[in-house]
Amino acid sequence: MPLKLPFSRTRRPRNDGAKGAATAKRGVRLHVGAGRERLEGWINVDVQDLPGVDVVADVTQGLDFADVEAIYAEHFLEHLPIDAAVDFLVECHRVLAPGRWLRLSTPNLEWVWMTHYPMDRPAEAKARQAIVANRAFHGWRHRFLWNRELLDKALAACGFDEVHWCRYGESAHAGLAGLERHETYDDSSQYPHVIIAEARKGAADPAALAELRREIRSEFLAHMDD
Repeated sequence: MPLKLPFSRTRRPRNDGAKGAATAKRGVRLHVGAGRERLEGWINVDVQDLPGVDVVADVTQGLDFADVEAIYAEHFLEHLPIDAAVDFLVECHRVLAPGRWLRLSTPNLEWVWMTHYPMDRPAEAKARQAIVANRAFHGWRHRFLWNRELLDKALAACGFDEVHWCRYGESAHAGLAGLERHETYDDSSQYPHVIIAEARKGAADPAALAELRREIRSEFLAHMDD
């Protein structure tokens, strides 16, 4: 059975045999939001107790790990409200060992915009376009869709550097290649349907993070209903 841990930033997971001990070893790699797509050689973490999940935890409450080698999250970030997504990036930065890598895959807002609501469609097609465009934003429990520029800004503000934009399944790092499992869609001629970013843990930038949080509050959260 997987460990069921209500992770916090202050309590370490108990040692429950091999799985509990694995969290204390160097070289740990975390697969966050694993769902049913287990990755061998990784600690597969999910909020649901699903087959193949090693640790059941709500990672928005923190990651109870330290000095991990890599973190991978595929089609996870878009399921978090934007402020929680920034918190998650900060937490990833905290638990990664210096110079180690985070890999994220998330739907590309620009692809959704260009493919789901082209303005030159005939009037009879636009009723359906309205439905499918809103599905992309609100379906599948999506909470916020990112473009490359905003994700780059958020990663930098959260202390990551050397951001690389990758193709599906490709990486300059052998341990991060071939990880994607999510279904694919046809890319447009200009825009990939997913943004895949790899970012290295660098120095924290508290001023940039504070400014990002201020902008998110003033430009978005302040306009949301409680």
